[in-house]
Amino acid sequence: MTVSKTAEKSSEKPGDAAKGRKDATDGQPEALQLGELSEQLGYVLKRAQLKVFENFLRCMASLQLTPAQFSVLLLVEKNPGRNQTEIASTLGILRPNFVALLDNLESRDLCARIRSTNDRRSHILVLTDKGKAVLARAKKLVATKHEARLNELLGQANREALLGMLSKIANEF
Repeated sequence: MTVSKTAEKSSEKPGDAAKGRKDATDGQPEALQLGELSEQLGYVLKRAQLKVFENFLRCMASLQLTPAQFSVLLLVEKNPGRNQTEIASTLGILRPNFVALLDNLESRDLCARIRSTNDRRSHILVLTDKGKAVLARAKKLVATKHEARLNELLGQANREALLGMLSKIANEF
């Protein structure tokens, strides 16, 4: 942090500067200047991800699904008979975190783990009837609220371009 020479030479009493800051912050405080941070792709991606997740959580509030839970349910639906290690690996979720996530989904009767007949050390994941119904409702909410909001914001061409660019980063970086 640097201190300007004019502030050092000021004739203000020590409390006066603090009063000035307090008065300035009575309304809305001035936003922090991000400087180079606003040009860092990683930072901007993370900020965008947080906003997207916040919107997703609002859209899914009635179903109480997180993005990770929704992703698991989607993969289980699209990949019947696959084991939990494959699902976790595909989503990039660490084993201990995935076990806790599955415990939550199972306690809500949305999915079940069934011991594999091919490998007794492994469990395959299946959606329960309730899980299928919740996922159907979730997909409708995502399409009509969450993705629709993103499409409205970006437009179709920008959406497709962004998906392509993000996929390139995810697959090649």
